[in-house]
Amino acid sequence: MTAASSHSPHGQSPLRTVQVLGGGNATSSTHVRSLAAGLVARGVRVTVCAPFEAERTYDFSGTGAAHVHVPRSSDPGSVAALRSVCTHADLVHAHGLHASFRAALALSGRRTPLIVTWHDRAHADGPRAHFLRLLERRVAKAATVVFGTTSALVDRARRTGARDARLAAVALPAPRPATDPLDPDRLRPKVRAELGATGRPLMIAVGALERHRGYRTLLDAAHAWRRLDPPPLVVVAGEGTLRGELQHRIEREDLPVRLLGRRDDVTDLLAAADVALLPSRWEARSLFAQDALHARVPLVATRVGGTPELVGDAAELVPYGNARALADAALRLLADPARREELRARGARQAAGWPSEDETVAQVLSVYDELTRPLPLI
Repeated sequence: MTAASSHSPHGQSPLRTVQVLGGGNATSSTHVRSLAAGLVARGVRVTVCAPFEAERTYDFSGTGAAHVHVPRSSDPGSVAALRSVCTHADLVHAHGLHASFRAALALSGRRTPLIVTWHDRAHADGPRAHFLRLLERRVAKAATVVFGTTSALVDRARRTGARDARLAAVALPAPRPATDPLDPDRLRPKVRAELGATGRPLMIAVGALERHRGYRTLLDAAHAWRRLDPPPLVVVAGEGTLRGELQHRIEREDLPVRLLGRRDDVTDLLAAADVALLPSRWEARSLFAQDALHARVPLVATRVGGTPELVGDAAELVPYGNARALADAALRLLADPARREELRARGARQAAGWPSEDETVAQVLSVYDELTRPLPLI
């Protein structure tokens, strides 16, 4: 689709779209900012509905989009606020399960097309898992089109009752350069010294400290690493509900692991690392996996969800929950410089084949045009 056609596809006023985020995790929020920038550049009017804290972090209005504060899903006023914002929209595009459910409620009784993008699966156990499956079914049936960021999510949407489910071309901006991109040889020892990894291998994991991230298995694997001389240091960037439990285990078992909390310098951390670790129970298009391959850092990841589709042969893949396999794969990489270099080269090739931001915007615009095109006169 050309910029001219997206600006006024039918000789009418510019297309008016509303992008809806819930809490706004890193992957979906980064995607919406990229999408908003591309749509605005092509003449589309974009309003991003997201909490104030997401706007402060991702600066949606900095793309030229309008930002409207809509409270998180737990706020009883969120649906009413969203319904008001969507009154004059030509279409609504919601990202994530909770945002999509609220958008479906807000559009109830209206003929406004609703597109939803499932960036990931909702993670829960017990009764809450059943509740989330009901939400998925409601959203899938209400949506005009469901985009899934992986083939598995597209299949899940179809099984759940989606009328039209498609694989999304989702691109995220390449990671910002390291703090000292002109002198990476100086940056690496500086970061390693700050982390306490001078003279020892450094491995890194990034993600919220929650059950589905697999950090309990990571700590199990660290038992094998602590026997090495010197033991590699594992740093984990992220925060979450398991912080206390994980920290207690690290101290009690004297594991070579440091919890760093939230960090805004993941690019610098990756530049200093020897190996990246992704031990999750499930991932769609992992932002961290993409960052690792862009940064040419060898990756050990679990063979789950969309990870094999995302990384191809550019990572070592192991079964989820198998601490021995995770530990052995990481140790083999640390001991094999040639294999690490091979994965770096494969990672660069794999990343080069991912959709670009322009391709992502073009796909989305083509669907927007399809859904808002006037019916032909008979």
